[in-house]
Amino acid sequence: MKRPTEWFIERWILFNGIFSIAAVGLIFFFLTKEGFNLFKHYPLKDFLSGRQWYPISEPPKFGILPLILGSFWVTAGATLIAVPLGVASALFIAEVAKGWIKEYLKVGVEILAAIPSVVLGFVGLVTLVPMVKQMFHIPTGLTALSGAIMLAFMAMPTVVSIVEDALTAVPRSYREGSIAMGATQWQTIYRITVPAAGSGIVAGVMLGIGRVIGETMAVMMITGNAAVIPHTLLQPVRTMTATIASEMGETVQGSDHYFSLFAIGIVLFVITFIINLAADFFLHRKK
Repeated sequence: MKRPTEWFIERWILFNGIFSIAAVGLIFFFLTKEGFNLFKHYPLKDFLSGRQWYPISEPPKFGILPLILGSFWVTAGATLIAVPLGVASALFIAEVAKGWIKEYLKVGVEILAAIPSVVLGFVGLVTLVPMVKQMFHIPTGLTALSGAIMLAFMAMPTVVSIVEDALTAVPRSYREGSIAMGATQWQTIYRITVPAAGSGIVAGVMLGIGRVIGETMAVMMITGNAAVIPHTLLQPVRTMTATIASEMGETVQGSDHYFSLFAIGIVLFVITFIINLAADFFLHRKK
């Protein structure tokens, strides 16, 4: 028979799990309840594929294709920077660094994750933006590239932490068996350790991408906030999150503009849900 303490802890864990799922469901319900009101007056096709975001014009235009592409450019750029550096850093911490160096590096990664995004955005505005402008000789440094670099810096702690945990979880016997067969340390890392931790590495990468997509303040400060179709990383862009953050306080409650921002929230919710679902799949995949 279970002790009362064990029974209470089990029920408490069960309650928290059910509450978390219910909270996500209620958030989605609230978003759809408000966001779908837009489509009573505005076609869904024009909303997703429209090239113009002029919510207060006459007639208003709620095309979010520039916002989707802006989010894509920033996310893609940040991923190309954060993933190689993050995985390499995790490999160094888990497999190469020893003793106090390893401990200091792990603490440093955790400190980076604790820096508020608005602080990083301000640092990027003061240092990174002028540097990008001067380096590429462009009219302004408020570009998708600036946002991608800063978001890569913000996503790296997530990637490093999860990938390092996945590498550390690989049984020590795998490494010892490889070394005993005559393999070098680097051969063991890329032929044994990395494939064995592959699911965790992919999950860490995808969660890092989810972190990038959901970021608001930093991209709102350093990407230029121009709702235009971007063709390169050196153009100003506007992301979906920045649009919601910058315009929600100025809308009239119950207007189409108000409902359109919730509709953007639905698109963001679906994208991040798919990314997290894929990460969970890779994390629990059995070979």
